[in-house]
Amino acid sequence: MNAPLPGYVLPPVEARAVPAEMLAALKARFGERCSTALAVREQHGRGESVYDAAPPEAVLYCESNEDVVFAVQLAHEHAVPVIPFGVGSSLEGHLLAVQGGISLDLSRMTKILAVHAEDLTVTVQAGVTREQLNREIRDTGLFFPIDPGANASLGGMAATRASGTNAVRYGTMRENVLGLTVVTASGELVHTGTRARKSSAGYDLTRLFVGSEGTLGVMTEITLKLYPLPEAVSAAVCHFPSIDAAVRTTIQVIQMGVPIARCELLDAHAIRAVNRHSRLTLAEQPTLLMEFHGSEAGVQEQAETVQAIAAEFGGGGFEWATTPEARSKLWAARHQAYFAALQMRPGCRCQSSDTCVPISRLAESINESVAEAEASGIPYWIVGHVGDGNFHLSYLMDPDDPAEHAAVERLNVQMVERALRLGGTCTGEHGIGLHKMGYLVQEAGEATVALMRSVKQALDPKNIMNPGKVFRL
Repeated sequence: MNAPLPGYVLPPVEARAVPAEMLAALKARFGERCSTALAVREQHGRGESVYDAAPPEAVLYCESNEDVVFAVQLAHEHAVPVIPFGVGSSLEGHLLAVQGGISLDLSRMTKILAVHAEDLTVTVQAGVTREQLNREIRDTGLFFPIDPGANASLGGMAATRASGTNAVRYGTMRENVLGLTVVTASGELVHTGTRARKSSAGYDLTRLFVGSEGTLGVMTEITLKLYPLPEAVSAAVCHFPSIDAAVRTTIQVIQMGVPIARCELLDAHAIRAVNRHSRLTLAEQPTLLMEFHGSEAGVQEQAETVQAIAAEFGGGGFEWATTPEARSKLWAARHQAYFAALQMRPGCRCQSSDTCVPISRLAESINESVAEAEASGIPYWIVGHVGDGNFHLSYLMDPDDPAEHAAVERLNVQMVERALRLGGTCTGEHGIGLHKMGYLVQEAGEATVALMRSVKQALDPKNIMNPGKVFRL
């Protein structure tokens, strides 16, 4: 077995220092936008993973394509690692400067460059967040549906091929990115894709960069699909006697072809946490949060169909949220589940892992994972975008207890190996980063990962783009 990193210990590598002349050139170009302060560096050397910070030597706040090109050309000249940074919400150690280098913070690149409402497309800089985009295009009657939970940057979402709560209806970033502007490892500015919805022209480089986790280039501009705001939206909460009942309801809904927009599972532990954190009064049982988009008649028909299916599996207590305020409150509680859960065990660190399986095998995957989590005695909670077979199992670990770390790692191995056995993947949306490198080999095989390495070495021969992630060279 190609085991993942044991105990969240970073692999021993030799950091590549930033030469004094390079740092001087960066300071001359960026001025106060080049920081070497420890606090700033540590902030950019961690995400939401369990790894301790591995800070870069400098942080550059980029504001334009030209800034990124300048920095990457210098880094290429001196063979210094470059780690792109959005808002720092990644979960698998993507942002750690495990080989030193510089962090390129794109959070100031927040311009919406072009809205083509008649074509349902928009082009943005990489630092634009999903919430900012939807605020600024609201008057067009369109919206961008990909919602990973955190208010992530669109560049980061493209880099990790994010999905989230709406993926069951609208797909993931893979389906919704039409084109990119990318700074390559040599510092060249290239464009991939067009605003057209389809193309047969050459290699699909857009899809190559989407999901590459910053290891092939720095995405600075993104062209995305937009969608009309639905005429009617209705959200519903339904609780179940067991997780199995909730999951089997979801499977039946999907297999019947109901065009549900969102279908989120929260187990009793997650509900208890969000009740306390968001001052809600949801029944502390396994729960589905659902949302329906369409015409008034279509939404009503979908809701009635799902309610009838849920009743067959013991689902009850349906509560409807039809006003924007009620829906916002409900989904805000779901999005805050991570931070709500952390409060359930003060001082803990959360190790969250996700897998995705074919919808027909979802009940088996979750049920066995829950049984193992219960047997461990370690506090845990589950949320899942179960409409597309994806769920997240998170453990609240004592950061000072190596035995708990080891136990959680064993549980993660079992969860991933189960997903692979059932025809699924080691990660539905978190990405590989540091922690899942071994799992990638298990899933794809040595020959396939070797092909990925060949692509990396062709595009980044000096191995400066976020080195040490996805696979080892």
